[in-house]
Amino acid sequence: IKIWEVGNGGSGNGGCIRTLRGHDHTISSVVFLPNTNSPSGGDAAGSGSIDNDKGGEADGPTSHLLSASRDHTIKVWDLETGFCIHTMTGHSDWVRCLAVKADGSWIASAGNDTSIIIWNGNQQKKKVGELRGHEHVVESVAFGFQGTATAATNGSKATAPMHDVNKLLVSGSRDRSVRLWNIMSMSCLSVFNVHENWVRSIILHPSGNFILSAGDDRTIRVLDIKSNRCLRTIDNAHDHFVTSISMHPTLPILVSGGVDQLVNCWSLD
Repeated sequence: IKIWEVGNGGSGNGGCIRTLRGHDHTISSVVFLPNTNSPSGGDAAGSGSIDNDKGGEADGPTSHLLSASRDHTIKVWDLETGFCIHTMTGHSDWVRCLAVKADGSWIASAGNDTSIIIWNGNQQKKKVGELRGHEHVVESVAFGFQGTATAATNGSKATAPMHDVNKLLVSGSRDRSVRLWNIMSMSCLSVFNVHENWVRSIILHPSGNFILSAGDDRTIRVLDIKSNRCLRTIDNAHDHFVTSISMHPTLPILVSGGVDQLVNCWSLD
């Protein structure tokens, strides 16, 4: 893992300032863990995307990093020293994706063994539960986050969420399904079988009413949690597989990336 310097406004020299070594195989996912004012004093907030780190209160520069690997492990790194300070084991195969709850209380990991493991976010990073239901590789997991992008999707008026966003996790899999989970009861709340190929990337909308998903069927879909149906489909969002989606934390803007080497911006108004 290489850490790169980026100056103010992204104008830095882009030099590599540190290399982290310790995994024995391909590294699939990395997530920064910003410090928070957490009573537990643990490694704090984060999510599957840096843009989504909106929940905890930042308590200084980021000092820790999570990484997932094909060597079946997840490692916690101290960015100041460059040392691995903890190795999390529990998966029996390639760990492909990570997500960290915005207040740092939970970590989710998933991959080729089809299971999603929930870990506590304090210094011990112990396994607290396992979510099973997917029948193929899990490509993406995401916690809910309290962003300010409250614009309604598909022109509908914003309504109160059906579930507490802070208790939710979403996942997308090569079994073509999207699942909604309650991480407190460790139970599956809904299954959406709307994609025609692998689901590659997933987001839980900050309103708590919608799930956004993308996949190898070249579509981006908006799933309505209350009605348990696909509310909108963007067909041919890319000319090839759609591999990644991310949402702006304060504006109703969605960004997607695909194998066609393009990045597309979408309005959620």
